[in-house]
Amino acid sequence: MPSFISAEEMPLNMTQGVTAISQDVYQLHMTIFYICCVIGVLVFGVMFWSIIHHRKSKGVKPAQFHESTKVEILWTALPLLILVGMAVPATQVLINMEDTTEADVTILVTGSQWKWHYKYLDDDVEFYSLLATPRAEIENKLAKTENYLLEVDRPLVLPIGKKVRFLMTSDDVIHSWWVPAFAVKKDANPGFINEAWTRIDEAGTYRGQCAELCGKDHGFMPIVVVAKSEAEYNTWLATLKTTQAEAKAEEQKLLAMSMSMEELMAEGEQVYMTSCAACHQPNGEGLAGVFPGLKGSPLTIGDVGAHIDIVIHGKKGTAMQAFAKQLTLKQLAAVITYERNAWGNNTGQLVQPADVDARIKSAI
Repeated sequence: MPSFISAEEMPLNMTQGVTAISQDVYQLHMTIFYICCVIGVLVFGVMFWSIIHHRKSKGVKPAQFHESTKVEILWTALPLLILVGMAVPATQVLINMEDTTEADVTILVTGSQWKWHYKYLDDDVEFYSLLATPRAEIENKLAKTENYLLEVDRPLVLPIGKKVRFLMTSDDVIHSWWVPAFAVKKDANPGFINEAWTRIDEAGTYRGQCAELCGKDHGFMPIVVVAKSEAEYNTWLATLKTTQAEAKAEEQKLLAMSMSMEELMAEGEQVYMTSCAACHQPNGEGLAGVFPGLKGSPLTIGDVGAHIDIVIHGKKGTAMQAFAKQLTLKQLAAVITYERNAWGNNTGQLVQPADVDARIKSAI
């Protein structure tokens, strides 16, 4: 015989999470659930009892009454008392969820089509987090892995036992940053700042995704959070600062160097497949009526300055984002060179990091 399974153990039930707030939310959910179960049993019990014991075959005559004051007071007062009893614990949990004061770490979370950007405001480091699931899996050329569409190249790293405050916003349309294990789900609206917070009790990897329909690649916008001990977190943060400082220094060196066509095309193809192919397609032909093709496009075979500008600044009113902060000078130069020489464009033109840097500075 199958063993009894409680509501808490059911696989379709809300997950319990790993933070105090998520536990409070879960307990509130279960409390309201059981209250609803009791109400359902009582209401349907009385209804079926009345149907059975007051049926016509037993000779029962229906009572003749209208507008009973006692009945109306009863069916108004009882639901009111039940709702008040449910509202008191719910209000306390909601107040706690919105209390972002006295945070130890503050992170600006910016959503854009279709990636997340994290900026550690207290430490002046930032990075983009993009889907890392291989294209071959998405196109069913490889078997799906356990974390299909829930993998990123750079996860958000947080310390355990510290209060982390999130500031949510967006570069384009409405997104929603949702990690079930933290009971955090907050909309990221363009032009507005929303707040949320968490304090993680257990080290580990936690996954979520955008929970607001934000465009054609909405399903390719995962969130991965890695919670580390304070010592491990501090080590990771120090390493990231050093890495980003070295990258900036390396970029400055590149400004005085010229890369070969082979180097730019190899690097550019990798960048294009990661950042551009979802919209403009791997073959550069785009999606008719949605995303313009780059193969034989006046943009990619025309004025190189205009091409650089649209890649680094984007185009307002379209899904074309600004990549100046998303890619390095080397990556920008490489992908632009690739687009101007791939798919038969063959302009023979090379774009160097110094060219991109000059266009960025000229717009400041």
